[in-house]
Amino acid sequence: MKSSVVKKILSVLLIYVMITGAAACSTDHQANNDVDTSVSYTDESQIESEDKQESAASDISETDNKKNKETSKKQSSAESRTESKSESSSESKPESRTESSLESKEENKTESRIENTQNSEVTTVSGQNSHLADPSYTEESKTPVEPSRELSQPETSDEKKYKSVPLEWQDDGIFSNNYDRAYKMVQDMTLEQKVGQMILGRCPSENGSAVAKKYHVGGYILFGRDFGYTKTKDEVTGNISSYMNAQKIPMIIAVDEEGGTVSRLQGNYNLIEHDFLSPRELYNNGGMDAIKDDTLEKSQILKSLKINTNLAPVCDISKSEDDFMYNRSLGQNADITADFVKNVTKISQENGISAALKHFPGYGNNVDTHTGIAIDKRTYETFEKNDFIPFKAGIDAGAHMVLVSHNIVECMDKDYPASLSTKVHEILRNKLGFTGIIITDDLAMDAISVYVKGYSPVVAAVLAGNDMLCVSDIEGTYDDVLNAVHTGKIEVEQIDHAVMRILAWKMSKNLM
Repeated sequence: MKSSVVKKILSVLLIYVMITGAAACSTDHQANNDVDTSVSYTDESQIESEDKQESAASDISETDNKKNKETSKKQSSAESRTESKSESSSESKPESRTESSLESKEENKTESRIENTQNSEVTTVSGQNSHLADPSYTEESKTPVEPSRELSQPETSDEKKYKSVPLEWQDDGIFSNNYDRAYKMVQDMTLEQKVGQMILGRCPSENGSAVAKKYHVGGYILFGRDFGYTKTKDEVTGNISSYMNAQKIPMIIAVDEEGGTVSRLQGNYNLIEHDFLSPRELYNNGGMDAIKDDTLEKSQILKSLKINTNLAPVCDISKSEDDFMYNRSLGQNADITADFVKNVTKISQENGISAALKHFPGYGNNVDTHTGIAIDKRTYETFEKNDFIPFKAGIDAGAHMVLVSHNIVECMDKDYPASLSTKVHEILRNKLGFTGIIITDDLAMDAISVYVKGYSPVVAAVLAGNDMLCVSDIEGTYDDVLNAVHTGKIEVEQIDHAVMRILAWKMSKNLM
């Protein structure tokens, strides 16, 4: 009986020992699943052998296997990966399993963040060693960057517009988009060609094509004789085409078509259905709407005749019948006249006809300078509050040209007519902000001959700052300006600047 009791006791103890041992094995096995060994290996064969032994002894969790496979797929170079791991493992000491497990999880999180933020073309490496894959990494930035390269700065609008134009000629003006092309063209032109471009001459009664070709004329002004009373549209356009085709650079074909007493088409009903009324008559009969309708009709007719410029509108403010400009002006105050000028300018140029604002700085109550000398004694304040207002309205509307009178305006320059005055031209450019073409009134007028002081009037006009010269004597003007350049009275740069504007204007009109 005692032996039976002993056997039962031994059986119970054996069962207890077995249970206790199994629990201990289970605990060790579970702990083994939560960690990643830190034992270093010296070569890949040893790693593979020991991995097999470890997998036989312990059951690696399915989750860890998936993570390891995903990490392995993301690594782009097995060789660099092995070297990196070997160097890291050989220098490290075994760490506690809990710390190793936490570090592994943090590395996985870091790797995920890097992968989401980097470009897909950049190889990612987990944890703190991600910079090893990118040779351009710097300690200062702590972030991978693309290999350094020279980055070209985007061009500004001015840099695109002015690639070769001298800085002092860059005015952001109405023709400035064509300055660069025009400037390059000027560099390839002869002096003779450039001087000719500054001439806006009265169209010769004969041999107009030959004269245009010989003197490289920039443009012709047509008068009543060029239209006559019986010429047909085909005759007029045929003549104009012959002038335009006489030289390589297209010409400006201009006319004074103000309406009323200054109307070059008047009386030729092959070209027009009725005579054009003066601005004063139009406004008195139908207000600004009549002005707009008249301007549109006039512009369309001129364009159909191959005319591209109208020397209008008259911007002068005149209310007295004794004033020279009374019949040619609108006859209203500064503000209404400004509205008139703005509308005529915009409608004309929207229909392909360049507008010329005249007669700067304003006639007021002056006499006719075609026969005498007009001396204007009004104050500068008067011009600011009245005469300048219509001109400024036209300039703001984008007027292509301003024609300068021969009046002597004492408050601006008591020594020279406005057309020959540098001071007046500076006011027009700098005070009123005009960037287009400045043209003289007809330089054959008697009023200016007394004031040139030994110079030819056309030379004085160039020196004052005019871009184009309104003349009747084309040959004499050409010779005088050319000689002035050769003798040093006029600098070539001044000619070049004016011609650059003229060509840029023609380009803006799609003439070239």
